[in-house]
Amino acid sequence: MSIAAEVRQARKMEFPLAANGRTLPAERIAWLAPTDPGIGIDAIRRRYQDNGYVWLKGLLPRADVIDFRRWVFERLAETGLVEPGSDFSLGLAAADGFDKGLADRRLMSLVRSAAYEGFCAQPPLARFMDDFLQGISYLHKRKIMRFVQPGTPTATPAHYDLVYLRGGTSRLVTAWIPIGDIPTEMGGLVYLEGSHALGVRMEAEFQAASGDLSAEERVSAYNRHMAEGGWISKDLPDMAERFDTRWLAADYEAGDVVLHSPYMIHASTTNQDRSRRLRLSTDIRYQNVDDEIDVRWNNHWSLGDML
Repeated sequence: MSIAAEVRQARKMEFPLAANGRTLPAERIAWLAPTDPGIGIDAIRRRYQDNGYVWLKGLLPRADVIDFRRWVFERLAETGLVEPGSDFSLGLAAADGFDKGLADRRLMSLVRSAAYEGFCAQPPLARFMDDFLQGISYLHKRKIMRFVQPGTPTATPAHYDLVYLRGGTSRLVTAWIPIGDIPTEMGGLVYLEGSHALGVRMEAEFQAASGDLSAEERVSAYNRHMAEGGWISKDLPDMAERFDTRWLAADYEAGDVVLHSPYMIHASTTNQDRSRRLRLSTDIRYQNVDDEIDVRWNNHWSLGDML
């Protein structure tokens, strides 16, 4: 381990991380391990298989990511979401309320735009995914972009992604991309250490118990054998205790990309940024084009589409 990595591992979180009204105890939090894309695709693939994730530092040009962040918030500004007169690349939340309905409609327009498609399919990422998947990579049409205001309780509960993609191959890869810097206090993704094996076990248990379900119910995250639309739990501290493991957090930077297994359990924490920066990120899914594709993901993301 490098000296910089040792210093990073030793330092503590500036203040406790929280999610869904519960605070994560310090002994149940650790740091995500960063990976230099320069180590080579074989080594990256081994880390992904061993850990269930790989956090690629600086895979994308930082300036391009910041420019796209500016573009998004410039188009959301008319909803009242962004502080008037501020630099859109900072993404500072307005002190007053915003028009949520208008913001949701505008977000649905943005995820259908050529600019967003180009950001998700930019050449450095497309080339990398071809190499990583050892073939021609397929980028799912349903792609999600989220903004999260500071000071709100919004946080994604713990889950693994295959729950929402059971209609196709299990050889999926999720790419989570911070659009701008997302230090721990802004509530980026956290991963339950070693949980890719746990996700495999949970999915096997679901399949064994799903004999009474129709084919349509079996692929749905909202069937009667699943809790709260596919979520495992909203109580992150309890999960860490129950499985005697830790949640892994990170200070993500613009240009980073995190790949994770469809079985890796992950969640987000509350945006507690004192500078009032909006968290902006996108999560997109890849697979080999020759594998079976879940047809439900052949449509653009829409709020309330039950996926």
